Amino acid sequence: MADPKYQDYQLVILRHGESEWNKLNLFTGWRDCRLSDRGVTEARTGGRTLKEAGFEFDVAHTSLLSRALQTLFLAQEELDQLWLPVFKHWRLNERHYGALQGKNKLEAVEKFGEAQVKLWRRSYDVPPPPVELSSPDFPAHDRRYKGVPERDLPRSESLKDVLGRVMPYWEEAILPDLKAGKRVLIAAHGNSLRALLKYLEGVSDRDITEVDLPTGIPKAYRLNAEWRASDAQFLGDPEELQRRINAVKAQTKKA
Repeated sequence: MADPKYQDYQLVILRHGESEWNKLNLFTGWRDCRLSDRGVTEARTGGRTLKEAGFEFDVAHTSLLSRALQTLFLAQEELDQLWLPVFKHWRLNERHYGALQGKNKLEAVEKFGEAQVKLWRRSYDVPPPPVELSSPDFPAHDRRYKGVPERDLPRSESLKDVLGRVMPYWEEAILPDLKAGKRVLIAAHGNSLRALLKYLEGVSDRDITEVDLPTGIPKAYRLNAEWRASDAQFLGDPEELQRRINAVKAQTKKA
């Protein structure tokens, strides 16, 4: 039976489950990789949590990266809502980590120092070093971005940059769905969803540096007349929520 306290939540965000590169503690960014076995379980558990709470959706949005696409499919499967219309867009991709992509996070700490790596990872407006236009990591060389103006494709991004590219998609695609009365599920990435969270919850530039999104745990939003958060809460087991948040925080800390 649906939990009545969730009936007026219009929006749910879901960070993808653990990926193979999360497991290896690598900077992933726009590099494509699939979910680990744990990530598959996390995605399914996220969908099951939504089903048990009685969530029903009318439309879903996701990125062009496999880990988010897999997560959405597995969550839909657990929800028994595989029929949902799904819209995929590069603007919901993970933050582009520039020249850090593919690098081990602890090795980056050894090379550049913990303070510098934390600045690149967690600051609001300081991007990592960019990739060259000739680099395979510049998205123009990937055919899934064919047709996207080269000037719009990142070589490296701060969270501020990510917010700048997520917001046009919010305003042009997601917000119209909400205004039409549709219940929306977004499956995406730690930083594209942190950027959206910053906007919805009015988090300051300073405070967003300490906000983490755990893998595979849904966050549900009740939106007000201005389409900002009037209430937001994670769903599921609080202890598991904290464990996954701590796992994200520990990625660049030495044992």
